[in-house]
Amino acid sequence: MSVNPMAYEAQFFGFTPQTCMLRIYIAFQDYLFEMMLVVEGVILKKVEGFPDAKISPLQIRKSTEKFLLFMKEHFDQLFSKMEEVLLQLVLNVPKHVLLPEDKVHEQYPYTKEQFQALQEEIDQLQQQYRAEASARQALLAEIEEQKCVQAELEKILQWFDGLESICRAHGTSNFKESFTFLTQNSKKLQDVLKDIEKKSKKLQISDQLA
Repeated sequence: MSVNPMAYEAQFFGFTPQTCMLRIYIAFQDYLFEMMLVVEGVILKKVEGFPDAKISPLQIRKSTEKFLLFMKEHFDQLFSKMEEVLLQLVLNVPKHVLLPEDKVHEQYPYTKEQFQALQEEIDQLQQQYRAEASARQALLAEIEEQKCVQAELEKILQWFDGLESICRAHGTSNFKESFTFLTQNSKKLQDVLKDIEKKSKKLQISDQLA
């Protein structure tokens, strides 16, 4: 069998010429085997009509196999020649023939250098696309982060609004005065806590002495 891939012929026919030849070879071979079985059956019937004949079915089978091997060797030689002729003259697309789907190459021919430049341009565009996609992802992540920061700022503003309401309830409307008021109250709370801690320690000491 030919080892030439014949890719252009496969594009035109829809199958590789080698596949076609292989199927023809298998079909002929199957027919040869079937024919030899028929011949063997006829010989066996003829032998049965002559009881005095000293030919056993086993001898007939061996003779059939030898004849089949002889026929197969000659068939392979003939088929090899037939394959060569068919692949060259029948299943072959001439070099000057251009398939309809390849007409575009004739209308817009490209040299190897032009094709290489086009390929490099495509690679650059792909890299730019990847960079833009990555930048878009980073921008979306930044937007999500800004949304989180905005939510936290809104919470702080709500806290300040609540703080302002509390300060107004205690008679302080100015933010500076409100902050001073909170600081003083915070110091008072710290003093109260310290006083409680001192008294707690004294009670613990007195309990130990008792």
